[in-house]
Amino acid sequence: MSRAIHIPEGLRELLQGFTVEVIRNQPRDICDFALQYFADLKRRKREEKGQALKSSYEAMMFASDEEDNDEEFVAPVVNRLARRPSVSAETYDPDNDDENREPTVIHPKTDQQKQRLREVCTDIVLFKNLEQEELSKVLDAMFERPVAVGDHIIEQHDDGDNFYVIESGIFDVYVTDNGVTRLIAAFDNHGSFGELALMYNTPRATTIIARTLGTLWCLDRVTFRRIVVNSNAKKRKMYDAFIQTVPLLSSLETYERMKVVDVLCPQQYTDGQQIIAEEGEIEEVELTTCTEGQYFGELALVTKKPRAASAYAVGNVKCLVMDVTAFERLLGPCMEIMKRNISNYEMQMANVLQSDSNSRTFSDVATA
Repeated sequence: MSRAIHIPEGLRELLQGFTVEVIRNQPRDICDFALQYFADLKRRKREEKGQALKSSYEAMMFASDEEDNDEEFVAPVVNRLARRPSVSAETYDPDNDDENREPTVIHPKTDQQKQRLREVCTDIVLFKNLEQEELSKVLDAMFERPVAVGDHIIEQHDDGDNFYVIESGIFDVYVTDNGVTRLIAAFDNHGSFGELALMYNTPRATTIIARTLGTLWCLDRVTFRRIVVNSNAKKRKMYDAFIQTVPLLSSLETYERMKVVDVLCPQQYTDGQQIIAEEGEIEEVELTTCTEGQYFGELALVTKKPRAASAYAVGNVKCLVMDVTAFERLLGPCMEIMKRNISNYEMQMANVLQSDSNSRTFSDVATA
């Protein structure tokens, strides 16, 4: 006889908040981070007597460099959109978003403004997975905002209207608890903020005030959700479906697989373009050809040795790339599989180089 499983009220929101914190902070020890996170959350809840959990974790997060705003500071906020009624936290579903039908927003810019905007957006994480066409639409929709000393950019508890990218200036981040306002972080001439309130439809969790003169580039809520959030959500689904077809990753649990999805970055290559390079000047011999769903580049990371083979694109190629830090942090469960595969590469090299009496040690000439 089956039993219905009761999910405690508030569990979903609690875990969602914690997950966002982990993704943003990328702690080395998730257990220690969880202990500190929930201890602080419990203390805040006790002090605030039931104040919203979402505000608590977003305020905490800004100590690491992200978003939001404050309560005691009352000053007008310059926004291009009318304010919306307050809404509670929600899960974003890109397939059921009415904002996809909103008209495209374009703010005209000079060539110099376009160049400046592209430069400041180069390292914005939320833009990295956008296709070129999507990025162009985002840049077209952004508008420049000069900032004076003391300007309040966002206010704690206000609704989120814009996402902000910093071109210049220093911006202080404040949070107010029980009537006490404190400085918790600062942005110094680079970075971005304001995305969480837009992504989760929650009030701002901090106040951000300009300490110096500066310049911000702003993206309205509707465009942010329609393009940036929508694109990242859809690609997350697409990448998850894809990596489930990769034998190496099939042993990962769902939560482990989603962590991998979040750090994958697409890279495109043209026919004949070198993807990875073997170290040293050695005559190259073709070993094998990789096709969709296969992987390469892992052996140098597993063995801690220099690249021992080169890889070139055959035709136009699109790869999903993971940097070495994410590789070591996330693919621990797959490490033994990759080590066992070294023997497979040795067999491939034996077949190719069996007539070469001066061939190198097979394990040193794997795929890199």
